[in-house]
Amino acid sequence: MTEVLSGGLRLAVFADPVRPGPVVLLVHGYPDTHAVWHRIRAELGPDLRIVRYDVRGAGASQAPARRSGYRLDHLAEDLFAVAEAVSPDAPVHLVAHDWGSIQAWHAVTDPRAAGRIASFTSISGPCLDHTAFWLRERLRRPTPRRIAAVARQGVKSWYIYAFHLPLLASLTWRCWLGRRWGELLRRAEGVEPGPGHPQPTLVDDAVRGIGLYRANMLPRLRHPEPRYARVPVQLISPLADRFVSPALAGDLERWAPDLRRRTLRCGHWAAVTAAAPRTAELIRTFIADVEADRARAAG
Repeated sequence: MTEVLSGGLRLAVFADPVRPGPVVLLVHGYPDTHAVWHRIRAELGPDLRIVRYDVRGAGASQAPARRSGYRLDHLAEDLFAVAEAVSPDAPVHLVAHDWGSIQAWHAVTDPRAAGRIASFTSISGPCLDHTAFWLRERLRRPTPRRIAAVARQGVKSWYIYAFHLPLLASLTWRCWLGRRWGELLRRAEGVEPGPGHPQPTLVDDAVRGIGLYRANMLPRLRHPEPRYARVPVQLISPLADRFVSPALAGDLERWAPDLRRRTLRCGHWAAVTAAAPRTAELIRTFIADVEADRARAAG
């Protein structure tokens, strides 16, 4: 483990030894740590250098003192800081899941991404600004199909409402959910425990991570910004995702012109655990295609 300083916080970074080949930066979601990627890392193979890190407030990384420290601008700065530290001479291929993907979208749609990020694979985590525009468009021009899509996502987002009652959410994690998390993942999605996952710091990570929702959800949905991805994007949508509807990406070509869509027949967490062989295959193929395009453009 090494540490990268960002915004006054020390971030724990776990990087494979330096080797030839592209660098792949994996960003985990809530309430996970870098350890959730252990199967993806094993499946991606020796021709890629894999880098993972614990996002602020999770695992071995430091947590901000205030809720505002969880805003997407700070999370994107963390991502850029890690990318610069582990791959100063070449852009990284970014792969992210859940809240890792939400913050990665914020970085990918930053103008700096053009020189720092070679590609982005998004799994089960939409851009909050894109989501706000998606909602507004469907409510502004309602049809039965559009309203049904909004309603389905509203049901899937039940936990977000709960997280805006922080005392209730904290007590739930500390008194019940933390002890049962691994078993719930196994029963719901066939996710077996892996090295370091679920992590020993799960309950504290989950309670602190409530700040992600409270610092970002309502502000971004109320005041979205047009955010465009200028790098190749691969969207992997688990068809049995209990939290993110594939319909949320219905307008994504508007924001990510170089977009490839893929689906998996699995659930939210299974996409990066139980279904790791297929997910890794999609990631590997996408990176190879992007690298080939970059070589042709350079040559």
